[in-house]
Amino acid sequence: MEAAAALGRERLRLGELLVREGLLTQAQLDQVLTEKRGTRQRLGELVVAHGWVTEVQIAQALAEQYQLEFVNLDASPPNPAAATLLPEKFARRYRAVPIRFAGDRVVVAVADPTNVLASDDLRIALGLELQLTVATASGIDAALERLHPAGERDDVEVEVDAGDGAAPRTVRRLDVMDVRESADSGPAVTLVNEVIKRAIEEGASDVHLEPQLDRLVVRARIDGVMRPVRTISTDLMPAVTTRIKIMAELDIAERRMPQDGRVSIRFGGEPMDIRVAVLPTMHGEQVVLRILYRTSRSLDFSRLGLSDETTQTLTNAIQQPYGCVISCGPTGSGKTTTLYAALDMLNDPGRVVMTIEDPVEFQLEGVNQIQVNPRAGLTFGQGLRTILRSDPDVLLVGEIRDDETAKIAVQAAMTGHLVLTTLHADNVASSVSRLKNMGVDPSLLASTVNCIFAQRLVRKLCVACMEPYQATRDDLRIMGLDDTGLPERIDVHRARGCALCSDGYKGRLGMFETLRVTPAMRFLIERSTAEELYAAAVESGMHTLQQDGLRLALAGQTSLEEVRRVAGERRV
Repeated sequence: MEAAAALGRERLRLGELLVREGLLTQAQLDQVLTEKRGTRQRLGELVVAHGWVTEVQIAQALAEQYQLEFVNLDASPPNPAAATLLPEKFARRYRAVPIRFAGDRVVVAVADPTNVLASDDLRIALGLELQLTVATASGIDAALERLHPAGERDDVEVEVDAGDGAAPRTVRRLDVMDVRESADSGPAVTLVNEVIKRAIEEGASDVHLEPQLDRLVVRARIDGVMRPVRTISTDLMPAVTTRIKIMAELDIAERRMPQDGRVSIRFGGEPMDIRVAVLPTMHGEQVVLRILYRTSRSLDFSRLGLSDETTQTLTNAIQQPYGCVISCGPTGSGKTTTLYAALDMLNDPGRVVMTIEDPVEFQLEGVNQIQVNPRAGLTFGQGLRTILRSDPDVLLVGEIRDDETAKIAVQAAMTGHLVLTTLHADNVASSVSRLKNMGVDPSLLASTVNCIFAQRLVRKLCVACMEPYQATRDDLRIMGLDDTGLPERIDVHRARGCALCSDGYKGRLGMFETLRVTPAMRFLIERSTAEELYAAAVESGMHTLQQDGLRLALAGQTSLEEVRRVAGERRV
């Protein structure tokens, strides 16, 4: 029976095929179908057990049924280079053996071509596309015995130096099949779900699973500070890591190269994205989960901590028909959230509002949002060019990362578009220098910028347990904080900690320094250094990040220690 002869025919069931080929009578088929009811035995196994059909004839019939090649492994032994790609335990579990290469594919002989899950796991384990063939189960077993004599094991035990003169630990290195099974088991699924659930409930921005010598440490960044969550034993570490890889559709067999993926979930009815980054370390794979809350509850200037003066400056800047509003600061400083609050104010049916981001962090109804996809050729630069052809009124560029994006964004602001964007820079003056270094023409930059603001996030004092006290100007000087214009004794609050907050803080708010671009500032943007521009801005009345942090501390919203932690020492 040739597989080619089956092409173009309607696929028959195995029993019907055996009857048609004269290998089985209809009465025999009816008998085994009756015997098969209520059992987990396959039809092929039953007819072979009765002695009516041979194992080879069953395998040939399966090959014809699924239009695959039949191979006799006794006559055509597997290529050792191909066969050894698959761990023995995996091969025995699925009765499969790679037999040769065919271009960029690997040809795998299987006893049961109907097992789709086995094919998926084989593809993952081998890291190659498959071309299936059919062989007898006994032929595959015999081939595996020749390849792995005396029951050689695929998993090995290695000794790990425990240090400090302690006896070495013996650790079993698991193969792909072991890890896949344990990842789908109850403990691994429950652990991963609990970690994600707790992180979301506590408002964490990211979760780090960090392998150590004798445990997996789980920490979460809550309100900008890393906090320990739990530890996981080394026995469960591979299963937990693999479970997350499966969720993010990553390669579970690859443990030596970095990988990144994405998981979309719903929690409490709200959609969320989790960005997954896997990085090999000395003691195993580190996994970082970045939680993106698609909907924001704080898209309002009044809830972000802005002073009345800063709110007015930003509002005036975004109400201009064109120009550029730049938000600068490090990663995780709340830049995008503030710009989304501005975007929410501008979002009305009379305007075309578009964004290009990586990633899209919030979803706003009525706003056309585009996700950057470099693998598909959609970069910030390429996307911006296409967006500008549709002539939007307001455009949010998630981040200026390179020369091309910087130049296009500034030119768009010059040609009648209002551009909101973020930039990694320390303060308002250094953002100007950064753009100049990216090749933006200084005169073009000076004429298009409406406003530049730098931002940081400080933790809010827990209202249930914050403790009032009197600080002195000497206390501020010791902490490196600016005491200009303050009385000798200052009424402030400090963190204490309670059952509601654990460390005295709950939630975050922003502190800002905002450069209002006047004609004098435009001159300095074009011609001055960053130091000269910053000094002139302060002299003209700009409140620095540190001064804005002190405003929040004096209002009882945060502590002096938190301002010092985030803003650093005062600038001279």
